[in-house]
Amino acid sequence: MRNLILALFAGLGASLAIGVLSFFDATYSHIALLMAPFGATTVLVFGLPDSPLAQPKNVILGHLITAFVGVFFTQYIGVTPLTLALATGVAVSAMLITKTTHPPAGANPLLIMLSGQGWGFLLTPVLIGAVAIVLIGKAMQLAKQQWVSEQS
Repeated sequence: MRNLILALFAGLGASLAIGVLSFFDATYSHIALLMAPFGATTVLVFGLPDSPLAQPKNVILGHLITAFVGVFFTQYIGVTPLTLALATGVAVSAMLITKTTHPPAGANPLLIMLSGQGWGFLLTPVLIGAVAIVLIGKAMQLAKQQWVSEQS
Protein backbone atom coordinates (compact mmCIF):
# COMPACT_ATOMS: atom_id res chain seq x y z
CA MET A 1 0.00 0.00 0.00
CA ARG A 2 2.83 2.38 0.85
CA ASN A 3 4.39 1.89 -2.62
CA LEU A 4 1.06 2.73 -4.21
CA ILE A 5 0.80 5.95 -2.21
CA LEU A 6 4.37 6.93 -3.09
CA ALA A 7 3.67 6.23 -6.78
CA LEU A 8 0.56 8.41 -6.56
CA PHE A 9 2.65 11.21 -4.97
CA ALA A 10 5.06 10.94 -7.92
CA GLY A 11 2.23 11.09 -10.43
CA LEU A 12 0.65 14.02 -8.62
CA GLY A 13 3.97 15.86 -8.60
CA ALA A 14 4.56 15.24 -12.30
CA SER A 15 1.01 16.40 -13.07
CA LEU A 16 1.45 19.48 -10.92
CA ALA A 17 4.78 20.45 -12.50
CA ILE A 18 3.62 19.99 -16.09
CA GLY A 19 0.26 21.58 -15.22
CA VAL A 20 1.91 24.72 -13.82
CA LEU A 21 4.21 25.02 -16.83
CA SER A 22 1.32 24.33 -19.20
CA PHE A 23 -0.91 26.90 -17.51
CA PHE A 24 1.68 29.66 -17.79
CA ASP A 25 2.63 28.54 -21.30
CA ALA A 26 -1.01 28.96 -22.37
CA THR A 27 -1.55 32.16 -20.37
CA TYR A 28 1.50 33.98 -21.68
CA SER A 29 1.49 33.18 -25.37
CA HIS A 30 4.71 35.13 -26.03
CA ILE A 31 6.84 32.65 -24.04
CA ALA A 32 7.28 28.89 -24.19
CA LEU A 33 7.55 26.93 -20.97
CA LEU A 34 7.04 23.38 -22.16
CA MET A 35 9.22 20.99 -24.09
CA ALA A 36 8.88 17.23 -24.49
CA PRO A 37 12.02 16.29 -22.52
CA PHE A 38 10.39 17.76 -19.41
CA GLY A 39 7.96 14.83 -19.38
CA ALA A 40 10.90 12.45 -18.94
CA THR A 41 12.47 14.81 -16.41
CA THR A 42 9.40 14.49 -14.21
CA VAL A 43 9.81 10.71 -14.15
CA LEU A 44 13.21 11.14 -12.50
CA VAL A 45 12.45 14.16 -10.29
CA PHE A 46 9.21 12.78 -8.88
CA GLY A 47 9.61 9.03 -9.30
CA LEU A 48 13.29 8.64 -8.36
CA PRO A 49 14.12 11.81 -6.43
CA ASP A 50 17.18 10.28 -4.71
CA SER A 51 18.80 9.31 -8.00
CA PRO A 52 21.96 11.26 -8.85
CA LEU A 53 20.37 11.89 -12.25
CA ALA A 54 17.42 13.70 -10.60
CA GLN A 55 19.41 16.15 -8.48
CA PRO A 56 18.84 19.89 -9.07
CA LYS A 57 22.34 20.42 -10.50
CA ASN A 58 21.86 17.62 -12.98
CA VAL A 59 18.35 18.65 -14.00
CA ILE A 60 19.08 22.35 -14.45
CA LEU A 61 22.63 22.25 -15.79
CA GLY A 62 22.05 19.09 -17.82
CA HIS A 63 19.20 20.80 -19.66
CA LEU A 64 21.09 24.09 -20.02
CA ILE A 65 24.32 22.54 -21.30
CA THR A 66 22.63 20.33 -23.87
CA ALA A 67 20.31 23.13 -24.96
CA PHE A 68 23.33 25.39 -25.42
CA VAL A 69 24.91 22.76 -27.65
CA GLY A 70 21.72 22.50 -29.69
CA VAL A 71 21.39 26.26 -30.15
CA PHE A 72 25.09 26.62 -30.97
CA PHE A 73 24.87 24.00 -33.69
CA THR A 74 21.64 25.52 -35.02
CA GLN A 75 23.04 29.05 -35.16
CA TYR A 76 26.64 28.46 -36.26
CA ILE A 77 27.06 25.01 -37.78
CA GLY A 78 23.74 24.07 -39.34
CA VAL A 79 21.33 21.18 -39.22
CA THR A 80 22.16 18.05 -41.18
CA PRO A 81 22.02 14.36 -40.29
CA LEU A 82 25.72 14.55 -39.42
CA THR A 83 25.41 17.65 -37.21
CA LEU A 84 22.37 16.20 -35.42
CA ALA A 85 24.53 13.20 -34.52
CA LEU A 86 27.54 15.31 -33.57
CA ALA A 87 25.51 17.70 -31.41
CA THR A 88 23.95 14.82 -29.52
CA GLY A 89 27.37 13.27 -28.91
CA VAL A 90 28.87 16.59 -27.82
CA ALA A 91 25.94 17.17 -25.45
CA VAL A 92 26.27 13.71 -23.88
CA SER A 93 30.03 14.18 -23.46
CA ALA A 94 29.54 17.66 -21.98
CA MET A 95 27.11 16.36 -19.35
CA LEU A 96 29.47 13.54 -18.41
CA ILE A 97 32.51 15.83 -18.23
CA THR A 98 30.67 18.38 -16.07
CA LYS A 99 29.05 15.67 -13.90
CA THR A 100 25.59 16.99 -14.76
CA THR A 101 24.19 13.90 -16.46
CA HIS A 102 20.43 14.03 -16.87
CA PRO A 103 19.23 11.55 -19.53
CA PRO A 104 16.10 13.47 -20.64
CA ALA A 105 18.35 16.40 -21.55
CA GLY A 106 20.01 14.23 -24.19
CA ALA A 107 16.97 14.95 -26.38
CA ASN A 108 17.50 18.71 -26.27
CA PRO A 109 19.93 19.10 -29.20
CA LEU A 110 17.59 17.13 -31.46
CA LEU A 111 14.53 19.09 -30.35
CA ILE A 112 16.27 22.44 -30.69
CA MET A 113 17.97 21.74 -33.99
CA LEU A 114 14.92 20.19 -35.64
CA SER A 115 12.72 23.11 -34.60
CA GLY A 116 15.33 25.82 -35.34
CA GLN A 117 15.40 27.44 -31.90
CA GLY A 118 17.51 30.46 -30.97
CA TRP A 119 19.29 31.71 -27.87
CA GLY A 120 16.07 32.76 -26.12
CA PHE A 121 15.14 29.08 -25.85
CA LEU A 122 17.81 28.74 -23.15
CA LEU A 123 15.78 31.00 -20.85
CA THR A 124 12.31 29.83 -21.82
CA PRO A 125 11.52 27.04 -21.71
CA VAL A 126 14.83 25.46 -20.66
CA LEU A 127 16.00 27.38 -17.58
CA ILE A 128 12.64 28.52 -16.22
CA GLY A 129 11.03 25.15 -16.86
CA ALA A 130 13.87 23.13 -15.30
CA VAL A 131 13.97 25.37 -12.22
CA ALA A 132 10.19 25.14 -11.83
CA ILE A 133 10.27 21.33 -12.01
CA VAL A 134 13.06 21.20 -9.43
CA LEU A 135 11.23 23.56 -7.05
CA ILE A 136 7.95 21.68 -7.35
CA GLY A 137 9.91 18.45 -6.91
CA LYS A 138 11.44 19.68 -3.66
CA ALA A 139 8.03 20.80 -2.39
CA MET A 140 6.52 17.40 -3.20
CA GLN A 141 9.46 15.65 -1.54
CA LEU A 142 8.77 17.62 1.66
CA ALA A 143 5.07 16.76 1.47
CA LYS A 144 5.89 13.09 0.94
CA GLN A 145 8.31 13.06 3.88
CA GLN A 146 5.64 14.68 6.05
CA TRP A 147 3.13 12.03 5.02
CA VAL A 148 5.62 9.20 5.64
CA SER A 149 6.50 10.54 9.10
CA GLU A 150 2.81 10.81 9.99
CA GLN A 151 2.28 7.19 8.97
CA SER A 152 5.12 5.95 11.21
